[in-house]
Amino acid sequence: MTMLGRIWRWCGTAFSFLLFGVGGLLLSLVVFPLLRLLPGTSQQRQRRAKCVIHRTFRCYILIMRLLGVLTFSVKDQERLQGASLVLANHPSLLDVVFLIALIPNANCVVKGRLTRHLWTRGPIQQAGYILNEDGEDVIETAAQAMARGDTLIVFPEGTRTTPGASLSLKRGAAQIALRCRADITPVIIHCSPTTLTKEDRWYEVPDERVHFTLQIKPTIAVAPYLDDEVTSRSARTLARDLTHYFNQEVSVHEQSALGTEEYDHRCA
Repeated sequence: MTMLGRIWRWCGTAFSFLLFGVGGLLLSLVVFPLLRLLPGTSQQRQRRAKCVIHRTFRCYILIMRLLGVLTFSVKDQERLQGASLVLANHPSLLDVVFLIALIPNANCVVKGRLTRHLWTRGPIQQAGYILNEDGEDVIETAAQAMARGDTLIVFPEGTRTTPGASLSLKRGAAQIALRCRADITPVIIHCSPTTLTKEDRWYEVPDERVHFTLQIKPTIAVAPYLDDEVTSRSARTLARDLTHYFNQEVSVHEQSALGTEEYDHRCA
């Protein structure tokens, strides 16, 4: 049964990746051109595109759950309402999919190389996601996006976490928070067993079905860090404090999840 389950999840994973690519192409070639025919400003068109991507990703994670590829739970989701800046750890390739599925007006800071892929270029361009190519442009564009009511998603590590390693946060997220005077809504993502990390290939399916937990934590105010007139020094301090915060929260969450798994095993 274990082998049959793994074969099924491998097929479900392969189908999910195929669905992601085909879905991105359909959005680019069919859905977004139709949306552009509707009247409205460029901002309104971007808002519609974000809404479409949000609903598409909601359907996508539900399909993966129905296929038995994964399960997930979200804790304290109401804390995302009205959030301006969401910072999250990044254990898996699917993290951004979950966050956009939870946030209707999500904007993202994405790597520029993603615009070279056919299945991601269209959604990124149509939604007006922010390309992480020039630091000053990113901060200015982020401020404009949040002023329009977008919720900005940033992974402050800049890349996916190496399993078992401590998180190392860059200053970019701290700079955005300080320069835009945006309070931070932290999200702790836990994935057990690990999957789709930097070291994993898509076809390396874990022995057990993956479970994602997203814990939305209380808001972190940036006002105390604005007292220092030297922005670079404030950014260093905030980045250091965020690094400590995320490492501590991830560690607590992993220990809690491990205890639950051991308890479930004993009960079984």
